[in-house]
Amino acid sequence: MTRQEKERLVQAAREARSRCYAPYSHFAVGAAVQGESGNIYTGCNIECASFSATCCAERVAVYHAVMAGEKCLSAVAVAGGAQGDPVRGRTAPCGICRQVLSEFAASDMTVLMAVSEDAYEEVSLGSLLPMSFGPKDLQDTNDM
Repeated sequence: MTRQEKERLVQAAREARSRCYAPYSHFAVGAAVQGESGNIYTGCNIECASFSATCCAERVAVYHAVMAGEKCLSAVAVAGGAQGDPVRGRTAPCGICRQVLSEFAASDMTVLMAVSEDAYEEVSLGSLLPMSFGPKDLQDTNDM
Protein backbone atom coordinates (compact mmCIF):
# COMPACT_ATOMS: atom_id res chain seq x y z
CA MET A 1 0.00 0.00 0.00
CA THR A 2 1.16 3.49 -0.70
CA ARG A 3 1.34 6.09 2.06
CA GLN A 4 -1.60 7.90 0.48
CA GLU A 5 -3.71 4.72 0.47
CA LYS A 6 -2.88 4.10 4.13
CA GLU A 7 -3.80 7.65 5.09
CA ARG A 8 -7.08 7.35 3.19
CA LEU A 9 -7.92 4.14 5.05
CA VAL A 10 -7.09 5.64 8.46
CA GLN A 11 -9.18 8.72 7.63
CA ALA A 12 -12.13 6.48 6.73
CA ALA A 13 -11.80 4.81 10.15
CA ARG A 14 -11.73 8.19 11.88
CA GLU A 15 -14.88 9.26 10.02
CA ALA A 16 -16.68 5.99 10.82
CA ARG A 17 -15.89 6.57 14.51
CA SER A 18 -18.23 9.56 14.51
CA ARG A 19 -21.20 7.26 13.82
CA CYS A 20 -20.68 4.87 16.74
CA TYR A 21 -23.38 3.97 19.25
CA ALA A 22 -21.59 3.71 22.61
CA PRO A 23 -23.99 4.85 25.36
CA TYR A 24 -22.44 2.50 27.96
CA SER A 25 -18.67 2.55 27.49
CA HIS A 26 -18.52 6.02 25.89
CA PHE A 27 -15.57 4.64 23.91
CA ALA A 28 -15.97 5.36 20.21
CA VAL A 29 -14.25 3.15 17.63
CA GLY A 30 -14.28 3.37 13.86
CA ALA A 31 -12.74 0.88 11.48
CA ALA A 32 -12.15 0.62 7.76
CA VAL A 33 -11.09 -2.44 5.80
CA GLN A 34 -9.76 -2.52 2.28
CA GLY A 35 -10.76 -5.40 0.07
CA GLU A 36 -8.65 -7.03 -2.57
CA SER A 37 -10.66 -4.95 -5.06
CA GLY A 38 -9.32 -1.75 -3.47
CA ASN A 39 -12.76 -0.76 -2.17
CA ILE A 40 -13.04 0.48 1.42
CA TYR A 41 -15.75 -0.65 3.84
CA THR A 42 -16.34 1.02 7.19
CA GLY A 43 -17.83 0.13 10.53
CA CYS A 44 -18.30 1.56 14.01
CA ASN A 45 -18.87 -0.03 17.38
CA ILE A 46 -22.51 -0.63 18.23
CA GLU A 47 -23.27 -1.35 21.88
CA CYS A 48 -26.31 -2.99 23.44
CA ALA A 49 -27.56 -3.09 27.02
CA SER A 50 -27.01 -6.84 26.78
CA PHE A 51 -23.24 -6.43 26.46
CA SER A 52 -22.61 -9.75 24.69
CA ALA A 53 -24.72 -8.48 21.79
CA THR A 54 -22.34 -5.56 21.23
CA CYS A 55 -20.39 -5.60 17.96
CA CYS A 56 -16.96 -4.04 17.47
CA ALA A 57 -16.21 -1.62 14.64
CA GLU A 58 -13.74 -3.98 12.97
CA ARG A 59 -16.29 -6.79 12.70
CA VAL A 60 -18.96 -4.42 11.38
CA ALA A 61 -16.52 -3.30 8.66
CA VAL A 62 -15.55 -6.90 7.81
CA TYR A 63 -19.19 -7.98 7.62
CA HIS A 64 -19.95 -4.94 5.45
CA ALA A 65 -17.15 -6.02 3.07
CA VAL A 66 -18.32 -9.64 2.99
CA MET A 67 -21.90 -8.53 2.26
CA ALA A 68 -20.50 -6.61 -0.72
CA GLY A 69 -18.81 -9.77 -2.01
CA GLU A 70 -15.27 -9.26 -0.68
CA LYS A 71 -13.70 -12.43 0.70
CA CYS A 72 -10.07 -11.29 0.79
CA LEU A 73 -9.03 -8.22 2.77
CA SER A 74 -5.67 -6.49 2.45
CA ALA A 75 -5.71 -3.90 5.25
CA VAL A 76 -7.62 -2.59 8.24
CA ALA A 77 -7.44 0.75 10.04
CA VAL A 78 -8.77 1.39 13.55
CA ALA A 79 -9.35 4.71 15.33
CA GLY A 80 -10.65 4.86 18.90
CA GLY A 81 -10.91 6.91 22.04
CA ALA A 82 -13.30 8.58 24.41
CA GLN A 83 -16.54 9.53 22.69
CA GLY A 84 -16.55 13.19 21.70
CA ASP A 85 -12.77 13.56 22.03
CA PRO A 86 -10.17 13.45 19.26
CA VAL A 87 -8.22 10.23 18.73
CA ARG A 88 -5.57 9.95 21.44
CA GLY A 89 -3.58 6.75 21.74
CA ARG A 90 -3.59 3.45 19.94
CA THR A 91 -6.68 1.22 19.82
CA ALA A 92 -5.83 -2.29 18.66
CA PRO A 93 -8.43 -4.81 17.46
CA CYS A 94 -9.68 -7.06 20.27
CA GLY A 95 -9.08 -10.81 20.20
CA ILE A 96 -12.42 -11.66 18.59
CA CYS A 97 -11.85 -9.06 15.87
CA ARG A 98 -8.34 -10.40 15.24
CA GLN A 99 -9.82 -13.86 14.76
CA VAL A 100 -12.50 -12.57 12.35
CA LEU A 101 -9.90 -10.59 10.39
CA SER A 102 -7.76 -13.75 10.06
CA GLU A 103 -10.72 -15.51 8.40
CA PHE A 104 -10.51 -13.06 5.47
CA ALA A 105 -6.85 -12.00 5.44
CA ALA A 106 -3.33 -13.37 5.40
CA SER A 107 -1.04 -12.96 8.38
CA ASP A 108 0.83 -10.18 6.54
CA MET A 109 -2.34 -8.04 6.38
CA THR A 110 -1.58 -4.39 7.14
CA VAL A 111 -3.08 -3.18 10.43
CA LEU A 112 -3.08 0.61 10.89
CA MET A 113 -3.91 2.02 14.33
CA ALA A 114 -4.54 5.74 14.62
CA VAL A 115 -2.63 7.28 17.53
CA SER A 116 -3.77 10.87 16.94
CA GLU A 117 -5.74 12.87 14.40
CA ASP A 118 -2.75 12.86 12.05
CA ALA A 119 -0.58 9.83 12.91
CA TYR A 120 -0.86 6.05 12.97
CA GLU A 121 1.16 2.93 13.82
CA GLU A 122 1.50 0.02 11.41
CA VAL A 123 1.83 -3.68 12.27
CA SER A 124 0.90 -6.98 10.63
CA LEU A 125 -2.08 -9.10 11.60
CA GLY A 126 0.32 -11.98 12.28
CA SER A 127 2.13 -9.93 14.91
CA LEU A 128 -1.21 -9.31 16.67
CA LEU A 129 -2.43 -12.92 16.32
CA PRO A 130 0.53 -15.31 16.34
CA MET A 131 -0.11 -19.04 15.86
CA SER A 132 -3.69 -18.33 14.80
CA PHE A 133 -6.35 -20.99 14.21
CA GLY A 134 -8.15 -20.60 10.92
CA PRO A 135 -9.61 -22.21 7.82
CA LYS A 136 -6.34 -24.00 7.06
CA ASP A 137 -6.61 -25.91 10.34
CA LEU A 138 -10.09 -27.19 9.52
CA GLN A 139 -9.08 -28.35 6.04
CA ASP A 140 -6.92 -31.04 7.63
CA THR A 141 -9.95 -32.51 9.43
CA ASN A 142 -11.78 -33.09 6.15
CA ASP A 143 -9.01 -35.49 5.06
CA MET A 144 -9.60 -37.82 8.02
